[in-house]
Amino acid sequence: MELWLSLLIGLVFGIAVAFGILVWAWRTLLIPQQRRLDLLRQQVEEERRKADQAQQEAEAKGREADAKLRDANLLVREELQRERERLEREFRERREELLRWERRLSQREEQLDRRMNQLEQKEQALRQEEQRVRALREEVEQLHQKAQEELHRIAELTPEQARQIILSKVEEELQGEIAKRIYEAEERIRQEAEERARKIIATAMQRCAVEVASEMTVTTVSLPSEEMKGRIIGREGRNIRTFELLTGVDLIVDDTPEAVVISCFDPIRRETARLALEMLIADGRIHPARIEEVVEKARQEMEHRILQAGQEAARAALVDHLPEGLLKLLGRLKFRTSYGQNVLDHSVEVAHLAGMMADELKANSKIVRRAGLLHDIGKALDHHMEGSHVEIGVEILRRYGEPEEVIHAVAAHHEDIPPQTVEAVLVLVADALSASRPGARRESFEAYIRRLEQLENLTRSFQGVDKAYVIQAGREVRVIVKPDQVDDAMVTKLAKDIAARIEQETQFPGQIKVTVIREVRAVEYAR
Repeated sequence: MELWLSLLIGLVFGIAVAFGILVWAWRTLLIPQQRRLDLLRQQVEEERRKADQAQQEAEAKGREADAKLRDANLLVREELQRERERLEREFRERREELLRWERRLSQREEQLDRRMNQLEQKEQALRQEEQRVRALREEVEQLHQKAQEELHRIAELTPEQARQIILSKVEEELQGEIAKRIYEAEERIRQEAEERARKIIATAMQRCAVEVASEMTVTTVSLPSEEMKGRIIGREGRNIRTFELLTGVDLIVDDTPEAVVISCFDPIRRETARLALEMLIADGRIHPARIEEVVEKARQEMEHRILQAGQEAARAALVDHLPEGLLKLLGRLKFRTSYGQNVLDHSVEVAHLAGMMADELKANSKIVRRAGLLHDIGKALDHHMEGSHVEIGVEILRRYGEPEEVIHAVAAHHEDIPPQTVEAVLVLVADALSASRPGARRESFEAYIRRLEQLENLTRSFQGVDKAYVIQAGREVRVIVKPDQVDDAMVTKLAKDIAARIEQETQFPGQIKVTVIREVRAVEYAR
């Protein structure tokens, strides 16, 4: 029993020792290991948190990069769109420019074809004229021979019989000449009627000023650079459309370098548009709202200039106490012309001429000067009212209460009514003097063409002349002679003869240079 008890105590003691050893081993070995595991676990958790934070930062940076990439793509697409629009606009402009050049070339070809046709027609007409002259010469020779034979036969007749036979022959021969003279007279009358009709139509065109009139209806405005044309046109042409709508003119932007053309039949609207366009170019801001503002300023400036022009004309003509309405109408005449003569300058000149004649004749110079200054006042409104400019002027003067002597002189200055006073006669004479003095009015286009044709025909009438051309606007005549008929010694004499005949038979300003050319060509072929 004691043995078992000893064994049990020993066993318990051994178990206690083993348990103590285990406790010691757990405390000395397992607890530090557990701490290390905890530390490792904490480090792992810290690394995991750092990895999650890095992942979140990477995702944020990725989202930011995606946004920047989208913005960059949007900017690139917009830039590409603007570049494509610019290229398309340049392509359209180049295509329009090529089309304009193509139209110009086609027009030049048509002009050359018409010129060649005219030259061929003239050459054919010259050949026909030469054949007709040759036939007439043969006919004259035959008539001369017949007349000789007839004289021999008549020699045996009585004087009365011979007279009757000669008269009948002469009458027969003159029938053709009489018919020719009648035809020429009718042709001359027809040409004069056409010339008078053209003048009437020209006057009506100046009054009504329809859009087909091309002379004196354009104004050229210089540009600082070619880039300004694009700014004037605007995006899709909105600037130029706004400008034309507000001013009532046509703005022509073509390939003329650093210039645009303003076209309008109304000179006041054209001048207003010129002022507005120059203001816009100087300012540099060109858009529809700015255009509207500048056009209104230009209109006000134009009204001021018109009134100022009327006041200056009244002061120059020594006429005072004119109503402001008449001064404005008078200022509008500064922008009217009659056959190239400025109407306002013409009115001032008439006032001076009439006033000087009135002073010499002891007439009422104040009435004469007033009537001379206002005699064409109807031209300021003649395309807005019915009737001639004389009737309109009389109505305007009555409306403003002008004296009856002035109204009568204005009404009679074109002899629409007989002049009853000395003052009316003086205004009529002064108007005719101002319009007919040398240099007052430009030569008409038809008269210019007739003068050139007259020079060419006169030159071709000389013997030995092959071709004749009038160049340099009529200041030079170039003559090509036939080398087999005119030698070198005759060239100088022919030039002098042509120049002398031009001086005798034609009227021309300045001087005309006559150049005679003789050319001999020798052609041979090598075979």
